Amino acid sequence: MKLHSLFLPAALAVALATLPASAAEPDAANLSAKELAGRLNALRQDGNSLVRLRLEVKQPPDTTRTALQIQIKERRTRAGGEAVYQVLWPKERKGEAVLLRAGSGRAPSGSIYVPPGKPKPLGAAQMTEGLFGSDLAYQDVIENFFAWDNQTITGTEVINRVSCLVLESKPGKDDRSIYGSVRSWIDPRRLVPLRVEKYSSSGRKLRTIETTRVATDDRGRPVPANLTVHGPRADSVTELDGSRIKHDVNFADREFSAEGLTELSAAKPAAE
Repeated sequence: MKLHSLFLPAALAVALATLPASAAEPDAANLSAKELAGRLNALRQDGNSLVRLRLEVKQPPDTTRTALQIQIKERRTRAGGEAVYQVLWPKERKGEAVLLRAGSGRAPSGSIYVPPGKPKPLGAAQMTEGLFGSDLAYQDVIENFFAWDNQTITGTEVINRVSCLVLESKPGKDDRSIYGSVRSWIDPRRLVPLRVEKYSSSGRKLRTIETTRVATDDRGRPVPANLTVHGPRADSVTELDGSRIKHDVNFADREFSAEGLTELSAAKPAAE
């Protein structure tokens, strides 16, 4: 918001790695694929942020099976990113947490914590698993495919009455991903992805992320406000709806450690 993303007042600034916040650029329709991806990649490197998020898993799609309130802490720079997702509600799941890390040339990794146990490591082989049982994979949360070497504009298509550029991203030899390619439908005026489709190396579609509402973040930039995620399960859908985002937040290094997952702490705004 992100993902952010990850990706907002009354909306979601997605801190997911799939869906970045952006500033409006009226000339984006004339950019090359590398330039467009580069601009989206730069927008992902927005420092420290704190997000509140409601996540609902519906199985079947019209029946809510899981509803969680989540706090997201993120640190993103050119070198990579770190994200901590912590469950605030309901009471019986409060404190469940996930730490994810990614960087250039390194496979994503992290830790998971389910009280009252101890944090356990997450490796590259587990990146396909669902975040808190949702249709969103761990890889989706931390991955920034706009930073991949191979970028191509394959055409244009109208999404929700918006003429979008279709950007296809493929990992290079130094990129580590569970996906073989990603297609993004980019609104060239607001630089917001309105749809993202992720494919296996064999070309099978594994995941679709739709932006259903766009809002403005605390820096005055257009961001995805509500998302719908369809994954490999045909009878399941995940809906994401945020309440707020705050940038320039102070985090202690411990908050991005396995030990720090066991602690629910409120982040503080950076001193002016």
